[in-house]
Amino acid sequence: MKALKGTLLTAGAMLALCFTACTGEQPALQLTASGLDAAKFDTIANGDTVKLYTLKNQKGMEVCITNYGGRVVSLMVPDKNDSLIDVVLGFDNIAQYMDTENTPTDYGSSVGRYANRINMGAFKLDDVEYRLKQNDKHDGGRDHCLHGGGDTGWMNRVYKAEQVDSQTLKLTIVAEDGENGFPGTVTATTTYKVTDDNTLDIVWEATTDKPTIINQTNHNYYNLNGDFEKPGTDMILYVNADSFTESDESYMPTGKILPVEGTPMDFRQAHAIGDSIFSPYYQTRNAHGYDHNWCLNTYQDGKGDDTQVCASLYSPQTGIFMEMYTNEPGVQVYSGNFQGVGGEENIVRKLGKKYPQHVSVCLESQKYPDSPNHPEWASPVLRPGETYYSHAAYKFSVK
Repeated sequence: MKALKGTLLTAGAMLALCFTACTGEQPALQLTASGLDAAKFDTIANGDTVKLYTLKNQKGMEVCITNYGGRVVSLMVPDKNDSLIDVVLGFDNIAQYMDTENTPTDYGSSVGRYANRINMGAFKLDDVEYRLKQNDKHDGGRDHCLHGGGDTGWMNRVYKAEQVDSQTLKLTIVAEDGENGFPGTVTATTTYKVTDDNTLDIVWEATTDKPTIINQTNHNYYNLNGDFEKPGTDMILYVNADSFTESDESYMPTGKILPVEGTPMDFRQAHAIGDSIFSPYYQTRNAHGYDHNWCLNTYQDGKGDDTQVCASLYSPQTGIFMEMYTNEPGVQVYSGNFQGVGGEENIVRKLGKKYPQHVSVCLESQKYPDSPNHPEWASPVLRPGETYYSHAAYKFSVK
């Protein structure tokens, strides 16, 4: 086989060249069910190969994932008319995901080493104080560590990918001791699986060589309406929680756990997000919507029951119903408060769409924000010889 510019041709490349030479035409573009061109995700980042991987079940559900940040790029599920609808936000090329200066985003990522915020980027573990990257800046010098350091966290690292089978993708990352200030060299995996009952099942596991903290999550932005150019505030939200962690003006927990009863934080009876998102209640007013941690009723006596529904989301437009399960104590609900504002409304995203404010909802399984500084809450500490295990599942159906 001859080399082209020093690179061996694959069989596919040879076929494409033969087709072009013989017919004078370009071969037909091969797209995913969600309309993605996988070739637009092929690149090299810091010497590591980046690709787009596709998972499918027998019912046609399709999930496309890039190993850059372990990001879910598209998620196709059937609606009430049995048409496949993409229900997660994102970009249709790797260049925009990697452009952290002009299009900073956590869309679809597998967040690590620590999801959500750590107060002022500092915590103590075994009487040693650690100072982390402070990438979440607020007025008055309230600078926190968010999502493990943001653009230098795991969401912008390349995972080693192993497509186990047509429905399973295993992603592995090694984070060095001292990365963004975190202690311990951590080896972590994120395993995505599309099951035959139309569930996106996610398992995170990790080990460490010295005491550290870990709190992984998935950061999909869901719009079950399938129309990414209109707010999703008509979606019906349910959260199985009697309480939530109060936040200050920098979105940091104050340490108080408050009842949802009588407040706009009460989603124990499912209702439209738009019913209360613009409430003058100080928590929603400060956040411009919802960006809070709910304390799940499915977590009792130090153990989470991932066989019970902890939250759900429903679109009256498409009939798509998503149920969430997790073994974690909390879920962060974020209602896209800063999408479509401050210049973001001009950014062209997946398939040419521009996103408005409140276009989507994130449901992030997690330890409570700032747990390293609250020993009374479920501990995020991982020690040598232990294995971190976290599970979240999102089951799709029609009603």
